[in-house]
Amino acid sequence: MIKLSVVIITLNEEKNIGRCLDAIKDIADDILVVDSYSTDKTEAICKEKGARFIQHPFEGYTEQKNVALDEALYDHVLSLDADEIPSEELLESLKKVKENWDADGYSMNRLTNYCGAWIHHCSWYPDRKLRLVDRKTARWEGHRIHESLNPQKDNYNEVVLKGDLLHYSFYTVEEHHRQVEKFTDIGALADFEKGKRSNHVKMILSPVVKFIRDYFMKLGILDGIPGLRVCWISAGATRKKYVKLWKHQQDAKKNGK
Repeated sequence: MIKLSVVIITLNEEKNIGRCLDAIKDIADDILVVDSYSTDKTEAICKEKGARFIQHPFEGYTEQKNVALDEALYDHVLSLDADEIPSEELLESLKKVKENWDADGYSMNRLTNYCGAWIHHCSWYPDRKLRLVDRKTARWEGHRIHESLNPQKDNYNEVVLKGDLLHYSFYTVEEHHRQVEKFTDIGALADFEKGKRSNHVKMILSPVVKFIRDYFMKLGILDGIPGLRVCWISAGATRKKYVKLWKHQQDAKKNGK
């Protein structure tokens, strides 16, 4: 049976971290929390529940998660966010993998809880994620935002596990709006640095296409009012990102860049 490290990055996660640590205690041989200098009770909760706790300055999600990967005690690593826990079915799948690791890495479907409702459609499910890896064959990659674990070898053998990774995303709609502002700031800057550009057509049409795709084509309509809200705010986020990208372009022109 392999030894498994579970690694989590945190910043002021007192609302979520206890639930996460309780959920994985029976499958983890090592639990590591890499914290970005939280000012709430995150550290106290982690130490109370027996997790290793280290602090590291936040340089970006990709960088922070790679620190966690490197600091794990064992090569086989399950990477989680503080607001995620494995479902009972996924826990059973993870236990079986510990007994017989026969792939390069394992991915899982992520099911998101939005203000108390599970979102089974939109573009939010199945939202498959590679999270269980041998760290010798995978690294976190990404520019500022939308980081992901990516294979570092050819012919990577990835198996999808049964069960869901339960994601407790937003407790209020206001939290969702605050994250949209934060992530569209980061995303617009990242796109500008990568050479992507916005225009009036993209600002107008992209959110419309996004809403139609998520609400109708990806069946967000079946998730009721929560699904409508998710699709509407997500479409608005698309517009915000292109507007903010446009502003970066205008600022660059003013500065002669």
